[in-house]
Amino acid sequence: MNKLLYDTRHKIWLREELVEEVQYRQRRGERGVFTNGCFDLLHLGHIRYLQEAHDLGDFLILGLNSDESVRSLKGPARPLVPEAERAEIMAALTCVDYVTIFPETTASALLNCLQPDVYVKGGDYASQEGAPDPERLPEASVVQAYGGVVRLIPYLPGHSTTELIAEIKDLP
Repeated sequence: MNKLLYDTRHKIWLREELVEEVQYRQRRGERGVFTNGCFDLLHLGHIRYLQEAHDLGDFLILGLNSDESVRSLKGPARPLVPEAERAEIMAALTCVDYVTIFPETTASALLNCLQPDVYVKGGDYASQEGAPDPERLPEASVVQAYGGVVRLIPYLPGHSTTELIAEIKDLP
């Protein structure tokens, strides 16, 4: 059996190369969808979220926070899994077409470069009115400024990496 058939590292791109690829696909009339996050420990909430995000367009780009940005966001004990391994794990998912690692704490600069048609985040980023919370989701204004659409996907309660880590810590 061909081992390369299962090697999905070709889906991990540098930002500069990905910009050209996204522009090429959009010129062909394809609709790009982008999401981002730490994806430190993969769980069912991630899988359902990413599958639903992919269904909003023709291809899904996943912006993965670098180890340094995860530490800035989550604290010195995170990430549990190094960025290169997280990128390869995420690239192995069939619903993810591209993975790129970014060093910033928000995806604003990456979104400004790529300009995907749709930006997706979880419903936990909604304000009380149901719209994207500008305090928690500064990327929304970047996407809206270039004419993109921001979509929030309902959060799957009880499925977060933070909750999973807490459960593991409580094990005897």
